[in-house]
Amino acid sequence: MKSNSATKPFLLWLDLTHDRSVEELIGQFRATCDCRLAKPSTLPERAHEQQPDMICMHFDRPDALGLSLLLEVKRTAPSIPITMFTVQHSEELAVWAMRSRVWEYMVLPLSAAEKNRYLHSLQQLCELRRSFNSHGKKPLVERHPCLPDSIRLTSEHQKHQALQKVLQYIDQHFRESIDQKVLAQRCGMTPFRFSRLFKEVVGIGFMDYILNKRMDFAKELLDNSQMPITSIGYDAGFKDPSYFARAFKQSCGCTPSEFRQARRPGRHLAAEVALDDATAQVLDNLMLGVHA
Repeated sequence: MKSNSATKPFLLWLDLTHDRSVEELIGQFRATCDCRLAKPSTLPERAHEQQPDMICMHFDRPDALGLSLLLEVKRTAPSIPITMFTVQHSEELAVWAMRSRVWEYMVLPLSAAEKNRYLHSLQQLCELRRSFNSHGKKPLVERHPCLPDSIRLTSEHQKHQALQKVLQYIDQHFRESIDQKVLAQRCGMTPFRFSRLFKEVVGIGFMDYILNKRMDFAKELLDNSQMPITSIGYDAGFKDPSYFARAFKQSCGCTPSEFRQARRPGRHLAAEVALDDATAQVLDNLMLGVHA
């Protein structure tokens, strides 16, 4: 009768972590697998030596030396499949691993579902190897890889991704003139669909969003600068001082002068506010004269 250990998948582990932490990972597989820690020099090269069912290479932060070693292990023992366990993950690293023909590329830490899927595939692989050795037949191994996160994104996440670059652009250029139609074209949408999607994702309309950004910027300047109120309006993206005053009062319930006075009370500030108001009135009159 075969011992229980003889029926378990034989995993030969190579520790390529910087802090030599492979034992913790191996502990997750000892109950179902025959796990042995090895060095590259101990890889089985002769036919009479017991061949592992899998060579497991554990990385935390893969570097050029470790990845070169993986290729060398594959060259030395080409008939033994390799599983690459790694903490650091990137799309480029995953593509490299697949092109290097590793059998599995596993990102740590493992979820329970991912670990069970791996063990199921590993058991099938062992049966394949034994069947091949006995009968020369190769049964199919059902890998059932998990779907990538990018495919499993919810519709809500997809909507956020569609507008992410637009929101970044607005955050950087809200003080300038922004054409909604141009941004809609950048997203590959009609202006109507863009407007509806923007409000659905952000919670407010496109123009209200820009207005809020400008108001927040203006309030910051009112709080932390000595700039005249008219100049603050221009700097925040308002081309008409009168419109800035009306929009500010509608948004905040007070005029820019009242907002500044409430935040920074005092005689000196009151005089400054009065001067700003006078300047604003002069500029308003000039603007009326220009439009007349």
